[in-house]
Amino acid sequence: MAHVAEWKKKEVEELAKLLQDYPVIALVDVADVPAYPLSKMRESLRDKAVLRVSRNTLIELALKRAAQELNDSNIEKLIEHIQGGAGILVTKMNPFKLYKFLEESKKPAPAKAGVPAPRDVIVPAGPTPLSPGPLVGEMQALGIPARIEKGKVSIQKDTVVLKAGEIITPQLANILNQLGIEPLEVGLKLLAAYEHGIVYTPEVLAIDEEQYISMLQQAYMHAFNLSVNVAYPTKQTIEAIIQKAFLGAKNVAVEAGYITKETAGDILGKAFRIALFIAQELPEELLDEKTKELLNQQAQVIAAQPQPAEEAEEKVEEEEEEEEKEEEEALAGLGALFG
Repeated sequence: MAHVAEWKKKEVEELAKLLQDYPVIALVDVADVPAYPLSKMRESLRDKAVLRVSRNTLIELALKRAAQELNDSNIEKLIEHIQGGAGILVTKMNPFKLYKFLEESKKPAPAKAGVPAPRDVIVPAGPTPLSPGPLVGEMQALGIPARIEKGKVSIQKDTVVLKAGEIITPQLANILNQLGIEPLEVGLKLLAAYEHGIVYTPEVLAIDEEQYISMLQQAYMHAFNLSVNVAYPTKQTIEAIIQKAFLGAKNVAVEAGYITKETAGDILGKAFRIALFIAQELPEELLDEKTKELLNQQAQVIAAQPQPAEEAEEKVEEEEEEEEKEEEEALAGLGALFG
């Protein structure tokens, strides 16, 4: 039986104790994080989380011991996600907030050959501070439309030089660094997080907050409308249900000519409109002066209303004005983008 160093036993014991003291356990990859940025990240985590970097084998043993001590075998599922230079991050933040915090804490980093790009890498159009030289030919060889303008290298159009996940080549790394483009990120990469018996992967935690808020708002409105239409009273819908019932009852009463304090005005208005309609069909000599005056006023109102052709012309003018406004906004946006 091989002898196990005492420091390893103590390390596993301390890690297991740490895992039991917090409700959320996360594994992070610190392999590509330099010492100084890592120390700054520890400072940013102060009062929010505790980070312990250790050997992967010792982390695995600590997870098994914590699972045994807490009688929760789900903790051991984190072992499947240990990779690279793993570290343990324990916190009281829920996994979604933790993931967002770690992503926002990442900083841009220069290109490094042999490393996959975390997202599409774009070389933007425009002038560069680079002087003419062999680099222009190297750019053109990689499909970057570069040429000399006013004694400097200029990029003719935005160019995607690398798709997310593709490996940065030494030649491309050199060009990106010369252009000052930093496609990489320095930060803690979350591998998995555990809370209340559930293990969350980054794919689950990476949610679009605006999209989910929009979906929740739509779901609320659909539920609200359904509740009102089926007359299912809740704290949120009871007022709308009563209003709908009142309007429905009022409409029935008006159509039936049933006079109440609420319907008298609508019924008289309806009767007045019907009387004017009948008066239009009668010979003018049978009408009194007041009725003639009312019919004349009605005719003036109708004449003042836009005709279908006029409405169409106005609509076309409005659409043209809207298009011009959108074009102006788009040009303003481009101006802001390219300075």
